[in-house]
Amino acid sequence: MRQILIVGAGASGMTAAIHAARAGAEVILLEQKDRPGKKILSTGNGRCNLTNLDQREEYYRCSCPSFPSKALEQFSVEDTLEFFGRLGILPKSRNGYIYPNSDQAASVLEALLQELKALGVRVICNTPVTGAVKKGEAFFVYSGDRKFRGDALILAAGSKAAPATGSDGSGYELASGFGHRLITPLPALVQLRCGEKHYKRLAGVRTEARVSLYASGTFLASDQGELQLTDYGISGIPTFQVSRYASVALHRKQEVVAKIHFLPQMDQGQARDLLSRRREDMRGRTCLQFMNGLLNSKLSAVLLNLAGIREDQPVTSVTEAQWDKLFTWLTNYETKVTAVNSFEHAQVCCGGVDVGQVREDTLESKLVPGLYFCGELLDVDGICGGYNLQWAWSSGATVGRNSAGLAGGAKASRADTRQGDNIKLNKT
Repeated sequence: MRQILIVGAGASGMTAAIHAARAGAEVILLEQKDRPGKKILSTGNGRCNLTNLDQREEYYRCSCPSFPSKALEQFSVEDTLEFFGRLGILPKSRNGYIYPNSDQAASVLEALLQELKALGVRVICNTPVTGAVKKGEAFFVYSGDRKFRGDALILAAGSKAAPATGSDGSGYELASGFGHRLITPLPALVQLRCGEKHYKRLAGVRTEARVSLYASGTFLASDQGELQLTDYGISGIPTFQVSRYASVALHRKQEVVAKIHFLPQMDQGQARDLLSRRREDMRGRTCLQFMNGLLNSKLSAVLLNLAGIREDQPVTSVTEAQWDKLFTWLTNYETKVTAVNSFEHAQVCCGGVDVGQVREDTLESKLVPGLYFCGELLDVDGICGGYNLQWAWSSGATVGRNSAGLAGGAKASRADTRQGDNIKLNKT
């Protein structure tokens, strides 16, 4: 019986273990924390956004953009729904975002743990891996004075994001030990710290906005959604979606600027027309009253101040130059990004094991036969919305099947697999 060693019992590691065991391999899953899957519990704000029905290549970022596609094709969203459906998880869709019907990440983790137990996978916790080597055709993994042997080794130790859950970057050292290049891991899906002093006045404000990111004057990325303003800068989904580009640009010592449109449902012409109409409708009001109902009052006060307009100033006394400045701050607010928050605050990392040294069809090392990589350890990161978990399921299934000897990642057969069955989604 083929023996598989897996380092890291997160989402991708557990998925790899299940698929390798289903293919007939004997699997040992090593986890340095006191229990598996800690990071799963925090996904989707504790509800576990399993995947997303809207799959596009551009939603996965990688130094080789096409690299993730092979694994995502081998274990698709449909495969993910079937996989969890057969583990007892009833999926439901919220506009294409897939969650367990229980709305509990703990139920997803429990389902995975039950399957690992049913398949006889040895899950060994409190076992930090201190080294790994290949001798002849066998791999040996060391944890203190303990030694484990396998015919194949899967590194699923995660990135450096959220280290409290176990992903402390130790997997990078193991990969480097086998001669693999690393693209510098940096925080992604993370908050941005900004240089202006007025953010302390904006802390707690949430508003719909479009965030566009520039490095040394070159446009990098943009996203729209609920922006959160903090006492140090900007947060929220649109910030997270562009943050990996800020991380890379700042690492390269480039000047990074975020431009924010606080009326994103309008183009520039529509926004200017709106302000003109409000000026006529509110001629007898103060400027703070003019802003009432347009934006959050704290944000309105700061924007008026930036435009050089007093809050108690009559609308009729505002000069055209002041109106132009206010319009600019409303539709093209510019802030200097000085840093990203640390790995402790990041959901994932950009960077990791260079995919140029990994086979895209099997995720096996091109340097060391029998060595496989999956999950966040690789230089693949997804946007918010279930994409990083889909990468975990897809890459985990791919390495599990291939390490167990299933050519081309063919799907393992199961006694309870019935042709034509479909997992139905609840919609909320």
